[in-house]
Amino acid sequence: MKVADLVRESLREQADQEGPVPGDFAGRVLAARRRRRARTTVGASLAVVTATVVAVAAPGLGQDSVDDGPRPASELRSGDVLAHPGQTPPRELIAAGGTALAAYSTNKRVKQPDGDAVVTRTYRLLDQKTGTYREAPRWSWLDVAPGMRTAAVLERGLPAKRIGLLNLMTGKVERWIPVDHGVGGVEFSPDGRKLVATTYAKDPDRLDKDRPMSDGKHEEPGPADPSRTGFYVLDVASGEGSWSKVKTETGEFGIADINTRQDFAFSHDGSLVYTGLTSAPHQQYYDYEGRERSTPAKEKHLRWFVDGGLSPNGKLAAGDFAGGANTTATEINDALTGKRVAKIPGQQLLAWADDKRLIAWDIAPGTSEYRNRLVLVTIGSKKTVPLSGYRSPKADSEGRWTPVFADR
Repeated sequence: MKVADLVRESLREQADQEGPVPGDFAGRVLAARRRRRARTTVGASLAVVTATVVAVAAPGLGQDSVDDGPRPASELRSGDVLAHPGQTPPRELIAAGGTALAAYSTNKRVKQPDGDAVVTRTYRLLDQKTGTYREAPRWSWLDVAPGMRTAAVLERGLPAKRIGLLNLMTGKVERWIPVDHGVGGVEFSPDGRKLVATTYAKDPDRLDKDRPMSDGKHEEPGPADPSRTGFYVLDVASGEGSWSKVKTETGEFGIADINTRQDFAFSHDGSLVYTGLTSAPHQQYYDYEGRERSTPAKEKHLRWFVDGGLSPNGKLAAGDFAGGANTTATEINDALTGKRVAKIPGQQLLAWADDKRLIAWDIAPGTSEYRNRLVLVTIGSKKTVPLSGYRSPKADSEGRWTPVFADR
């Protein structure tokens, strides 16, 4: 199908759904086409696309044509695997298949005047003009939408009273969504049309001096009591949505069933939201109005602390490690039955690149579990493809960075 025909078909689909056509719709169609190609081409290198941008008529925009504008670096650099094994933390775009490293964060404990502490993140966000990661010191929390043109951001001083929508092409916040309940975390839905915003009464990253932790030599403030209050589900285009109160339960010893930070996330198909629990059943699902719902059949064997989740086609589930603390093997399970279908290299599975490959942490041979780097692993193969350099094993080092992935 020609590009122009593809765009026209997508415009008809959009009209059938009775939704407004966004200003960058033509660009999104082309991006979706490239992502579909990336997901269905396993192990093959994709040619760099150099094509003339076609102006496409879009009804309802009040103009004869849409200027697609400059394309982001995550689309221009369209190779199947973009790796920088000599860089840690990364300086240039890392990607594999349909997934890219959209940002990463480092953190440190900042002592407070009352003796408490706050775990404070510093993000490096992909600059879509240069394809490099740049420090974004204004934000305490962020998530990047599919297509990597927009990030949802929270300012310093959680919980925040507004959510920003940051344009990754311009680096400017295009719109703020005000909220009545303070927000500590945000996440886009799989289609990028909605946000789930987790609300807290206090900073979810705070550490309490009255609940100290000790390594036998030093004593530091420990995790505070959870202060989570509920969640919003918000429409990205309009900013409208509703807030749902969610009560924190406690066990027989008075211990809360969630951690100090326990954000809500969307289910695989985006129809529900869920929270992790520290005890059985380990995950609880809700509809958009806050009513408890049963766990979807394909997600019954998932655990919130295993980042990989379901494969794009929903048939396979990323599992936990398959051995000891320093293992370099993890499980791939059947989503419906939970039975292991494969054992692949990797210390921790992080994100699916396509239905056969995943991005994972893997440790350096003969070193500790904390000396790890990003790699690409493939079901049915023992080979790993390095994507980044090794992180520092020191917990308080700037070399300990945490990735944020997005569909490119």
